[in-house]
Parts: sequence; C-alpha cells; structure tokens
Amino acid sequence: MATAQEKTTPCCAPQQPHKTAPISSSSSSQQPPRSSVSTFISAIDSPPKPASTTKGITVMVKAQTSHPLDPLSAAEISVAVATVRAAGATPEVRDSMRFIGVDLVEPEKQVVALADAYFFPPFQPSLLPRTKGGPMIPTKLPPRKARLVVYNKKSNETSIWIVELREVHATTRGGHHRGKVVSSTVVPDVQPPMDAVEYAECEAVVKDFPPFREAMKKRGIEDLDLVMVDPWCAGYHSEVDAPSRRLAKPLIFCRTESDCPMENGYARPVEGIHVLVDMQNMVVLEFEDRKLVPLPPADPLRNYTSGETRGGVDRSDVKPLQIVQPEGPSFRVNGHFIEWQKWNFRIGFTPREGLVIHSVAYIDGNRGRRPVAHRLSFVEMVVPYGDPNDPHYRKNAFDAGEDGLGKNAHSLKRGCDCLGYIKYFDAHFTNFYGGVETIENCVCLHEEDHGILWKHQDWRTGLAEVRRSRRLTVSFICTVANYEYGFYWHFYQDGKIEAEVKLTGILSLGALQPGETRKYGTTIAPGLYAPVHQHFFVARMDMAVDCKPGEAFNQVIEMNVKVEEPGDNNVHNNAFYAEEKLLKSELEAMRDCDPLSARHWIVRNTRTVNRTGHLTGYKLVPGSNCLPLAGSEAKFLRRAAFLKHNLWVTPYARDEMHPGGEFPNQNPRVGEGLATWVKQNRSLEEADIVLWYVFGITHIPRLEDWPVMPVERIGFMLMPHGFFNCSPAVDVPPNQSDLDDKEHGLPTKPPIQNGLIAKL
Repeated sequence: MATAQEKTTPCCAPQQPHKTAPISSSSSSQQPPRSSVSTFISAIDSPPKPASTTKGITVMVKAQTSHPLDPLSAAEISVAVATVRAAGATPEVRDSMRFIGVDLVEPEKQVVALADAYFFPPFQPSLLPRTKGGPMIPTKLPPRKARLVVYNKKSNETSIWIVELREVHATTRGGHHRGKVVSSTVVPDVQPPMDAVEYAECEAVVKDFPPFREAMKKRGIEDLDLVMVDPWCAGYHSEVDAPSRRLAKPLIFCRTESDCPMENGYARPVEGIHVLVDMQNMVVLEFEDRKLVPLPPADPLRNYTSGETRGGVDRSDVKPLQIVQPEGPSFRVNGHFIEWQKWNFRIGFTPREGLVIHSVAYIDGNRGRRPVAHRLSFVEMVVPYGDPNDPHYRKNAFDAGEDGLGKNAHSLKRGCDCLGYIKYFDAHFTNFYGGVETIENCVCLHEEDHGILWKHQDWRTGLAEVRRSRRLTVSFICTVANYEYGFYWHFYQDGKIEAEVKLTGILSLGALQPGETRKYGTTIAPGLYAPVHQHFFVARMDMAVDCKPGEAFNQVIEMNVKVEEPGDNNVHNNAFYAEEKLLKSELEAMRDCDPLSARHWIVRNTRTVNRTGHLTGYKLVPGSNCLPLAGSEAKFLRRAAFLKHNLWVTPYARDEMHPGGEFPNQNPRVGEGLATWVKQNRSLEEADIVLWYVFGITHIPRLEDWPVMPVERIGFMLMPHGFFNCSPAVDVPPNQSDLDDKEHGLPTKPPIQNGLIAKL
C-alpha cells in the first residue's frame, strides 16, 4: 500500500481501474519463537556489510526507508515474485507457478518497538525498557521479508515461500532487483483461495460446454453473452470435495438486456442445473440438467441505476450537502503513520484482510504514550444460507479465506464513498500470474461530525455547555460477487474505538416454479425469492492495554449485571450490581453475548492502576449479535467451528492468524484453527491477550431490499474502562459556530425569571 496524494478538495478522488505492472503475490506470516528486546538489539547491532560484487554487478545494502509494518510496495512485491520464480527448479515449474498472494512478514513486536524508538518519527525511546548505562541504539533494522502463497497449476501443489528483501542490484536504469529465498515449504492437502482470473476462465469453459448450451436453449436462452456464471468454491460436504482436486460449483444467472452495462443479472437465476468444474485443468467434470425451472420473467423493478436508465425518475428535492474544512483536517499523516486528537496508529493492508490497524496508542498528558492495541483487523467472514434446497444449501462462502477481502477492494469514488477532506492510500497486490496490481484510493482516511459528544445545562442558571463529537474514520469497501461490504474503524475524542461493517449490494436469489412458495425465504417478484441467510465477521484484536512491546500484563474480565436477591441487602427489591469474573484459561474464555445481563468484557493491565487504585482497562461492548441458526452437524460448521461462540481469547502466538485455518477452501479437517488452538487451554491470567470477536446479522430479506439492499450496520465498541482518570472528552473545545453566535450577539441561553427559565 502506498499513500496517495492528499486531496485538498472536500470530496473523494475519482474511481480508477486496477493498474497492472510486471510481477507479484500474498498471505499471512511465518513466525519464529518470541525473543527479548536485547536479543534483537545484539542480533542486528552490527556494522552494515560493505558493497560487494557479484558477476560484475555492484550490490549495495538497501537504505532503511520503509517502516517494518508498512505494507509491501509494488517494487517489493515484484522482487519477491521474481525471486521465487527464479528459484523454480525447471522452466516447467516456473511456468506453472500461480501467485495467490504476497504479504509482508510482520516482524516481532520488539523489532517494531526498535523502529518506533530510533528509526521513524515521532521517535519514542520510551517504548524500550531502560538498561544499565543507557540504551543500546542499533545501527540498522532486520531486512523486510515477504511471504508468498504459490499454487502450481501443473502439480496441484500449494507452497509457502519466505523471501528476504534486503539487497538492490544497482547497475543501469534497467537494472533488476533480487531478493533471497529464506525457505520454501509444500503444504499438503490444501487448496488456496480462488483468483479472479480463474473465475473468468471458469465462466468461459462452462459457457462453451455443449450440454450447457443445450440446457440454456431449453430455457429459451439463445444469446450466451447474457449468461453469467458465478463460480463458488465447493466448500466441503463429503470426501468428493477433498482438496486433491481444485473445484468450483458455479451458480448461473441470465441478464435480460445485452446493451445495458449496469443490467442486474442477478434478477434472473437459472436453476435446476448442476455443474462441477475442475479449476486446475479448466474442464467440466460433472454436468446434469436436473430440473427444468422456468426462467423468471423480467422484473421491471430489477435495475438500480439512476433515472431513465432504471426506467424511473430520481428525486428532485435533494439539495447539495458540502463538507468544508477551510483550514484543512485535524489529522497528520507521515507515510502510514497517523496522528489525530491524541490518537496515533499505523495503517496496513493485506490481500486477505484488507485494512489493518497497527500500534494503536493514546497520548495521555504527563502519562505519555499509552498503548491500547498492537494490531486490529477483520480476519474472516462466513455467509451461510438457510435454505436446504439445491443449490442454496451449499452456499456458505468464506469471503476472506476463499477469495480475499483486500483483493476485492474498490477504488473509492469522489463524493460518494467518502465526504470531506480526504487522505487516500493505494493498495498493491499480485495477480494470478505474478503481475503487480494497484488499487488507487483504496483506503479512505477522513474526519466526520458525529453529533453531540456531551452536553449539560444548569436548570437554575440556564447556562449550558455542549461539545460536538468528531471522529476519525479509516475504511475500505469490497465486492464479493453480489454483496458489498464496507469495513470501518472509527476513533473518537473520548477514547472509544468503534468497529463497524456496512452491508449492501444485491441479494443472491432463487427461482420458483409457477405457484410455488418457500418458507426459507421471501418472495420478492414473480418467480423470484431471496433465501434467508446470515453474515458473520471475525475481528482479531491483538490487545496491548498499557503494555509496551514484549510485555504480557493483560487479562480478561467478564462483567455481568446481577439482580440482588431479596433480603437484608435488598429490602426495597431494587438492587442490582455488576459482577466480575476472571477468565483464567482459553476454555473458560469461550463466551457468548448476553444482552439481558449487559455482558461485556474488559482487558485489564495487571500492573497499572488509575487514581482510584483500580486496574486500567479497555472493554469490549457488543452490538447486536447472533449465533449460527444451524444444527450442530451442519456441514459448514466443520470449517467454521469458530462461529459457535461470540468471544474467544488466546495468548498471542505469531502463527495463529486465521480462525478457520489458513486454507479454508475445501478444508476436510474438522475445527481447524481457533477451535483447535484453544484446546491447549493456555493460561490467560497474565498474558499477551488476543481477542477474537465473532459478530453477525440474520438477514430475512424484505421487498425493500430489492433491487439493491440499503446499508445495514453491525459492529462493536472498544471503550476505556478505568483507563483514564476522568473523561478525556472534557477538554474538547466548543464548536466554532457556537463562538460565532456569541460574537454576533445571538442568544445562547434563555433568560431567567424568578428562578425559572422563561419561554422565548
């Protein structure tokens, strides 16, 4: 990800297509055991190597220009891909390489601390522990590394490569870059995520298959250009879905008009056809025309474009709304480092997760920089459907692990996706063949007005104080087939952090026989119904409440409100109180939401207290939530056992990143990932805590969700709980418009008559 030019106009940048340059890839990180800060200092505090010569090429040590947590640049991705390709044993192996993803190998937390202490502004030596005789300042940081997931199309093997991005060969302008392969490992019995290139090839193969063309003719479809083939990963329902083959089971749709680029093709599902495609060899393995379901008639309300192109008229009474910041924004940006209203953090981006927030901290007066979290991201999402009929029973997409949220992100559009004074960040990733693609304006950073922050009026004097709430929002939006998802992290002036997901897009529909209805969905047009389904998201929060890198002084408390039993302590039968429970181990910390007891969870520092002597903390406050509405033997729960609870807590481990395992596509292993890790039942009483919060929404479609679904919002809050000695919002200044009113003599409070507020 690279920073885009800061915009000085009060709106977003225009949408840009993906740009393709030569070679690249993506995934999560390979991780050695944890080490102390001193170990890292001694390991890297050696003089830089002098320039050397290899085959007449001068090799110079690359200057430290990228922070250890900066996303890989386009050049680094190219280096990583070229290095892996060059390491292929034979030309055949090299030609068969397909690049699923290239990620930064995120370094140990102590390396990040060294970088923030001495190498990158704002230079924070306090991050490192004090040592006798003063700190040992290293001369350089370890080289950055990339981790590549590579699929061999010929052998059907998946491998993981680690490449060191240390040296730059400087010869001429056309000189080449080379990295160093640190390791390569073949991962057996897995299938990596699918790629857009494969989806396009699959559609072409199916549409060219003679039995398929004949089936379309039986349904009155002569123009195959109208047909849409949406490949869906096969999931895992039985041994026939085993990862020894790379499989897709497409869904079929048919547009009504060929000359409309925004025609809603999802309005006409083609049902009764079973197709199984070998994605490795791009051949149709199975085809069966099982049932002739009539093609739904063209719905006149199917399209969602503006005005006449939709066949309707747009509203004419919407007046312009402009967000103006004449003095610019209140945030400051240095590379990927953000400072705003006492908050500071770093922005990252991966092809799988999309937006990542690193090193979140709050500057708290004379207490200085106080860490809150080391890493925040959305690591997985699952969409199970509730219709037991074919093909809907097998619709249970893992949109992060099977596709990639980051790789499906948008270039954000001027004036629509974001408003105000915007700072954009571009994102870089690899395509299937190793080329580097850039999504311009992929991540949006801007301020928003958020209503009232706080207010009080003294009824005796009529004097009032009110403050507007402003929040800093970091976001990106992605499309996975028919659905859109917006992912947002909001930072508030009172110390809160809000995680929010916005769901919109188009419903995935089914076709009905004449006169047929189904209780597993909503009929939204003649011959059309929308099945019930759920959306689940998993937020992984590597917490660090008042903990410096390398410290493990956090624990998790569950809070439940209890009603006091009648008796001497509750003679008026009105008493209730909050009861604390320490979650001592992983198995104890598998918890569910309970709104009836106002249940929430607090991450506390075991060694830092506030002015009342209580431990400082941040609490996770659930929003609306649900659990899977499926039987315990549901097939999708084999791969998504992490959905069985709303909260999981683990001690930090570098290789524990994906709650369903790294490769959920066609995964035959039951409960891989989070549900298996917690069986170790590791202690949480004083640890480096990672929260895994699972939150979801049950969607019972309405007619009002058609043809495009208005945004639905779900999420949760991280709120300070005894972290500050008083409200951090009390020093927020009045809004400028209030001051302007006073300057112009406008009334700011009602007059007083006989101790009562007079009516104006």
